[in-house]
Amino acid sequence: MKKLLFVFSFLFVSLCNSQILEPVKWTTSVEKISDTEYKLTAKATIEAGWHVYSQNVPENGPSPTSFIFDDQGGAFKIIGNTIEGEGHTALDPVFKKTIKYFENTAVFEQKIEVSGTKNSLTALVEFMACDDSKCLPPTEVELTFDLASGASGKKETADKATTLASEDKGVDTEKGLITIFFLAFLSGFAALLTPCVFPMIPMTVSFFTKQSKNKAQGIRNAVIYGLSIIIIYVLLGSIVTAVFGADSLNALSTNVWFNVIFFLILVFFAISFLGAFEIVLPSSLANKVDSQADRGGMIGIFFMALALAIVSFSCTGPIVGTLLVQAASKGGIAPIVGMLGFSTAIALPFSLFAAFPGWLNALPKSGGWLNTVKVVLGFLELALAFKFLSNADLVIQTHLLEREVFLAIWIAIFGALAFYLFGKITLPHDSPLNHISVGRLSLGLVVLSFTIYMIPGLWGAPLNLISAFPPPQQYSESPYGVGGSKASGTADNASTHGDLPDGAHLLAPHDIMAFDDYDKGMAYAKKAGKPVMIDFTGWACVNCRKMEQNVWPDPKVLKILKNDVVLISLYVDDKRKLEADEIVDSQLNPGKKLKYIGQKWSEMQTLRYKANSQPFYVLMDSNENNLVEPVAYTPNVEDYLNWLNTGISKFKQ
Repeated sequence: MKKLLFVFSFLFVSLCNSQILEPVKWTTSVEKISDTEYKLTAKATIEAGWHVYSQNVPENGPSPTSFIFDDQGGAFKIIGNTIEGEGHTALDPVFKKTIKYFENTAVFEQKIEVSGTKNSLTALVEFMACDDSKCLPPTEVELTFDLASGASGKKETADKATTLASEDKGVDTEKGLITIFFLAFLSGFAALLTPCVFPMIPMTVSFFTKQSKNKAQGIRNAVIYGLSIIIIYVLLGSIVTAVFGADSLNALSTNVWFNVIFFLILVFFAISFLGAFEIVLPSSLANKVDSQADRGGMIGIFFMALALAIVSFSCTGPIVGTLLVQAASKGGIAPIVGMLGFSTAIALPFSLFAAFPGWLNALPKSGGWLNTVKVVLGFLELALAFKFLSNADLVIQTHLLEREVFLAIWIAIFGALAFYLFGKITLPHDSPLNHISVGRLSLGLVVLSFTIYMIPGLWGAPLNLISAFPPPQQYSESPYGVGGSKASGTADNASTHGDLPDGAHLLAPHDIMAFDDYDKGMAYAKKAGKPVMIDFTGWACVNCRKMEQNVWPDPKVLKILKNDVVLISLYVDDKRKLEADEIVDSQLNPGKKLKYIGQKWSEMQTLRYKANSQPFYVLMDSNENNLVEPVAYTPNVEDYLNWLNTGISKFKQ
């Protein structure tokens, strides 16, 4: 019964994962410029979560978007280069390069000069579509431009597909903004618990209590005060967005010099938080603002809020600066939303306590714990600073801050934070500590546990909890970890260094013997009498790397991959050219040729298995008969192991 349920579950997974993905749709339009000149527009409508790349990408990066126009024997002439939209520029996590890409829609324009009478012309566009976890192989689409439709000089209107994609993108963007608001809201509460802000609450409440003639007026003034705080910070976010622009900040956030400069700024802020010095705005500015607060009325209340922002800058400045950069890198109105979340968290307690001063009795008294909060934030700022330095190092590939060095720095920072929380380290402005509270002890234990968790990363542990922060495992001093060596195993003698079969190689760091040539792999499997595991993968496939780093190293899985199957890895985005005698006609796109190795494997996957996403795993015998239903991304080790065992058991029957 269990086996039957297992088979049905894999059939269901296969049906869910084997669909053909087509996240990009193309439409064309034509605008007549003069009697002989036309502007051709190709518009890609991209599903939410997916993107396509620019025409210009770095060497050894993804496949660029490229156009080939059929001039029909000289019937028209290309004028200039194909113009593309602004798009976004960011550090690609797979290629570790700063790459320009397009989301939602991508528009490409090309001017031509027509000689004679032509009603239409064709072009071929090749592009690569990716999401955050995988890339589809390069795809070719034939475009047709109707020159007659451009006679009126008007472009075609957007079709239904574009409208739907825009709606989907809007939903995706909305989710991202909600996340930014929530994180900024939490940051606002963290800033509230600093010695620059927290003591201001009773002072503010005292002011409103004395100035308000009755309770209703007190509540009104408190609301105005809270709204003024929000307006001030949102205005700051609006200025950042207006001055720099979303796309400029997005590109800036991946710039080497920006990351280095921001690293230095964060270190400067962290040292201030740790107590070396105080960051304050000019006292003259604070005095002028404070004098305006005495005017009374709404204007006076607004300047009171401005005075709070200025006086508390030494504590809120580093947090606000970090939030602005992080939010601005998302583009659009993210900086405004971030400041809205941050200021709401700041304004809410001030407004509530000003409206209901009796609640003040429930607040803890100011004391040394406020400086402790500030110091903890300083350690966190210092750790975050090295993430920006790591970004710069990855972009220029200097290998100065490789994975082991980064982890060693973080272990030192969080280890020092644990000692501080346990009272073993004291810093300037710390109050005498006769004992530590239960809360401080609990936080210290959490930080110490996190520090110990990171230590095995020096020896190659994946550290899944913080995988987004340190450099990837391959960006390290040794692919086998500090002091490590090639994985041991009991693979047969064909997998030893000196006795690899023709076409085979070893995959580090697990030393799994693999083929990237289908025919040679199948020939070896028949000779060895073993089943074959086809691994449809890609260089730009994030989920493929996750499987190789998190699932394949499991001892039981690794033993099977090294001893019981012949692994054939087929890279669907391999841009190496096929030999002349291997170039064949495409069955999916009649009239086209398969020119690259990746195109060959991509078409094979699509025709045989009706799937075009990676990773995609097939277990079969040497006669190409499937032993079990193929599976896609399977992060659960037990599920993947059961799938392997089921196929191998059937092979042995």
